Amino acid sequence: MTALISHTSFDSLDPFAQSVFWRGVLGFHDDPDDPNDPNHPGDEECMIASDDGSQRLLFIKVPDGKQVKNRVHLDLRPAEGTRDRELERLLALGAREVADRRMANGTGWVVLADPEGNEFCILRSDAEREQAR
Repeated sequence: MTALISHTSFDSLDPFAQSVFWRGVLGFHDDPDDPNDPNHPGDEECMIASDDGSQRLLFIKVPDGKQVKNRVHLDLRPAEGTRDRELERLLALGAREVADRRMANGTGWVVLADPEGNEFCILRSDAEREQAR
């Protein structure tokens, strides 16, 4: 027997704003199986999902902001293009750079934060890693 992950939940001051940011980052959409579909400003919970529904994120309203470093975070890789191109796109969506861990040889990653300060990383694409071999 095993368990399957239903969704990943994030505490949030503004669930709707977080869902909009992460929809743009991941290309997700409001979850049609969510009784609150579509998400609206002021909602207590906002769920977004991948096109095939296999990945879902839930943003839940809480009264207090982030206090310390995340204990869990997402590591992302570009679906197409390069890590550095994706970094530019994520910054334009509202991410903030926290730490640059890129190395001179092209390896490494960049630590970012979403609009509420939750850290996540952008890694090299599969094509970049394959090219380096």
